[in-house]
Amino acid sequence: MNRWTALFGRAFLYQRGRVVAVLFLLLYALLMALADDLLEPADAPDLRRQVAATVAAPVATARQFVFDSYQRLFPRQRQAQAVAIVGIDENSLKVVGQWPWPRDRLAALIDAIAQHRPAAVGLDIYFPESDQTSPEQAAARLAPDQAALAEALRALPSHDARLASALRSAPSVLGAAGFQFETLATTVGMRTFDVLQDGADPRPFLPHYPFVLASLPPLQAAAHGQALVSVEPTAVVRRVPLLARVGAQVTPSLAMEMLRVGYNQGPITVETDRHGVRAVRVADQRYPTQPGGDLWLHFAPQRQGESHRNISALDLLQGRIGADGIQDKLVLIGLTGSGLNDRRVTPLRESVAGIEIQAQVLESMFDGRLLLRPWWMPWVECTLLLAGGAAMVWAAPNGLRRAAAARGRLRVPPGAWVLLACVALMLAGLWLFVQWGLLMDGAGPSVGFAILLASLVSSSTLEVERDNRRLAQEQQQLREQAARLAGEMEAARRIQLGSLPSATRAFPGETRFAVDALIEPAREVGGDLYDFFLIDNRRLCFLIGDVSGKGVPASLFMAVTKALARSFATRLAGGPAEIVSAANRDLSRENVETLFVTLLLGVLDVESGRLELVNAGHDGPWRLGADGGLQQLVGSATDGGPPLCMVEDFDYGVQHLQLQPGDRLCMVTDGITEAANAAQELYGSRRLHDALAVLDSRAEAHGITQQVRQDVGRFVAGAEPSDDLAILVLHWKGPGAPAAGPLSAG
Repeated sequence: MNRWTALFGRAFLYQRGRVVAVLFLLLYALLMALADDLLEPADAPDLRRQVAATVAAPVATARQFVFDSYQRLFPRQRQAQAVAIVGIDENSLKVVGQWPWPRDRLAALIDAIAQHRPAAVGLDIYFPESDQTSPEQAAARLAPDQAALAEALRALPSHDARLASALRSAPSVLGAAGFQFETLATTVGMRTFDVLQDGADPRPFLPHYPFVLASLPPLQAAAHGQALVSVEPTAVVRRVPLLARVGAQVTPSLAMEMLRVGYNQGPITVETDRHGVRAVRVADQRYPTQPGGDLWLHFAPQRQGESHRNISALDLLQGRIGADGIQDKLVLIGLTGSGLNDRRVTPLRESVAGIEIQAQVLESMFDGRLLLRPWWMPWVECTLLLAGGAAMVWAAPNGLRRAAAARGRLRVPPGAWVLLACVALMLAGLWLFVQWGLLMDGAGPSVGFAILLASLVSSSTLEVERDNRRLAQEQQQLREQAARLAGEMEAARRIQLGSLPSATRAFPGETRFAVDALIEPAREVGGDLYDFFLIDNRRLCFLIGDVSGKGVPASLFMAVTKALARSFATRLAGGPAEIVSAANRDLSRENVETLFVTLLLGVLDVESGRLELVNAGHDGPWRLGADGGLQQLVGSATDGGPPLCMVEDFDYGVQHLQLQPGDRLCMVTDGITEAANAAQELYGSRRLHDALAVLDSRAEAHGITQQVRQDVGRFVAGAEPSDDLAILVLHWKGPGAPAAGPLSAG
């Protein structure tokens, strides 16, 4: 462990991780505050906004995703029928001609709308240059020898004059676009009606456009109002300004100006206090806004309005639309053809025409469903984050320690309380959105709580690891002392192998059964084990197992396991289930190395062939019948259990079997099935099956052992062994002459 790693560990462990957690909490609260800055529209990014865009962009993106998710879950249900869209769509372009149209045709469209007496007509279109298709413009381009034709053209009405006349006759509102930079067509101002102030000067809070792309002055003079159609320059349109500043002039949006012109109830008034713009009023209607004079738009699905309020310009020009669709409504004229590039994306993931945004603004106003994120909402979110985080910093370390000490037996762990708080915050944000149209980010504090819990859990884990390392060091010292007292590893190998029973000497003169076994540690000593002994004159106990790990720790654990199994087998009368359960409890109690043992233990009645078998996470034994049959014995879900030391106080189940005379059981550890050759291919259960399948039905126990070992040796072809291996073969010959037969469940 280098110096920096040690310093990092000490920092996380200081005051049980509380200091680092508090630093995380404060840093995340700062990121949440900076993320809110990114949600506010800005003319040009200042230093604070640039910093926020660098470090807080992920938090801001997540917040936008939450707000968009609210809308997708609960989109606005369209109620008002006061808006109509006259779209210059594909059919209109196909019949009337490509865009831009001559302005006399636009004038004809406005006249067709005006004859149905709309409340106001808003154009999401601007005309900064003269119409090049106008007669006088065409005359100027004729050659000198066509003077007569030029004179005749000049006598015709100007298209711009024709459009101005139509604008004057209808309650029209022209659109204009704000620009941050100057172009050949932009100006520094435009003709608008004054906006009254109620309170402080709103201009410092409003988005600022030094330049504007507006229509020709004669068209501005003819129209009944002018407004900005600019929206936030983002990939997804979520906010729309109701007011903006063009130069030093407060200018309304298209929606506000259409309300003023359409209902002729006096000027627009803006309410301002020290936090910014509070609301915009027109007539007796008041619309709360964000401090920047904009509002969050609650979108309705586009399909709700397409069949009711969308009108093709071609249908109007050809007289196929009656007054019902336009009379007393706010009519918007805009480009809806898919090839005209005036497309926007909404939080509902719909790509809509730009005029659809303006229609949604007006409909939201009539429906009374405008979203709001008040200036105090970020303070509420940060307060919730800091208060909840402080409670976690104070309580979680103790709760985590108790949870670790109780080994998961606590009714409500600390993580459950954190999850409950996160769910409550998310539901609160959703409820405020549905009931009041307020935008609260419940996910932001929830993510903060998750980060805080991760920090505290990391500190707790490091503390546990530090304690474990200290215990491991102490155990290592004990193992080293034991190794020095025991002598060299070869002596330990002889001692270990000498502790295992010899198959040739264990049962002299025995005719009812035969046993053969083989063990090969991967190192000098290993963790594989086997044992077999008579509990009494009728019952033979046999076992085979595999300790996790290798070397001295595994060999010591192997010796303890074998000794406990033999001791409990001779002392307990409950059979193999009681033997394995008792051994599991004793081994788990002092298992400082966190080792575990897979174990297969059986008790065979050598007179009747009845077999009780407990499988603790080990590979099932292979049965070679006297009839030549071969099968692997796999118990049901209730038989056996997990390896020893995995679950303390586990009650193991027993598999009851009936052997037939001549049946042989071949049991192996995973050193056989996981033996690897030079290409890192594993021997596997299939090769073991094939090696046993070729044996003669009268093969003896010793022959089976040698056949399996030789087949594994040929497969690995001298590759270095990766694990200990052991083989145990039991041949039950029966009380009398062997007779082949099937194995049946007892």
